[in-house]
Amino acid sequence: MENGSVVMSFILMHFSELEDHRYVYFASFLLLYILMVLSNIILISVIYIEPGLHEPMYFFMCNLAVNGIYGSISLLPSVLGNLMSHTYEISLTYCLLQIFCIHTYAIVEFTILAVMGYDRYVAICHPLHYHQLMSHRKVCTLIALSWFYPYIIFGLYFILTLQRTFCDRIIEKVYCVNFELVKLSCFETTFQSKVGFVVTIFGIVLQLLMILFSYVQILRICLYASKESQTKALKTCTPHLLSVINYTIGCYLEIISSRFNMNHVPYKARIFLSIYFLIFPPLFNPVIYGISIQAIRVQIFKLFITCKNKLTPLQVMM
Repeated sequence: MENGSVVMSFILMHFSELEDHRYVYFASFLLLYILMVLSNIILISVIYIEPGLHEPMYFFMCNLAVNGIYGSISLLPSVLGNLMSHTYEISLTYCLLQIFCIHTYAIVEFTILAVMGYDRYVAICHPLHYHQLMSHRKVCTLIALSWFYPYIIFGLYFILTLQRTFCDRIIEKVYCVNFELVKLSCFETTFQSKVGFVVTIFGIVLQLLMILFSYVQILRICLYASKESQTKALKTCTPHLLSVINYTIGCYLEIISSRFNMNHVPYKARIFLSIYFLIFPPLFNPVIYGISIQAIRVQIFKLFITCKNKLTPLQVMM
């Protein structure tokens, strides 16, 4: 066993399974990265440019898109770099940075989705008091809470990881994750595991309970509403529900692949399970909201038409 002070870098072993077709995977991940960043930037731009979209629901969507970009930047540049490397090595400093970014992305995503669920609850259950209950000041407070709360609760837990020394270098992932890194610690990790369980409750479970409460109240109201109101509520809630389900499935797959023995599952399937929550929610969220919400869809079409009209004279001149 190596001395803990000596281990200052780690080997991401799952990259060895991608070695035979590294250029195919590189091209695929690069395309996904471009699509993720571009689609989220388009959504943010449309919401920023169009005054008619300056409503609480759209501000929360904008923050969801920003977090999607944050999550993709936390993962994909590292993946692309390692695919072109033959060592699959990551320094302790960058590994810790990646852990902090990925875990805060995960908690921020759940927190924003919980706030969006609350927004839908107020809009459907208290429509006459919506603008009073969701004032500009309250919206700003909820957005700030969505970012600062995850950073604080994970940051306090992350201090325990920063204090550890490590006696092994092999991480069975394509990226650094706190659970895998702590397993390499030279000392007992029982206390940190217990603290991690508490952080999971405050970082994920409470948000899911808030979402569940919001939809139970919405369902209760819809049971006694008219068909027209039920249809309107369904249209309003469907994009958010799809985002919640998609992201929850992704996190569940990551937990299963990390915490349980998956030796019977092929390596490539394990890699897919572990990165789903970091790739597909940021990729699909802008598509879900862009297609489902007419106000956004119309503005996206307008944006593309405007860009096309501006490019046409330049093409003629060339």
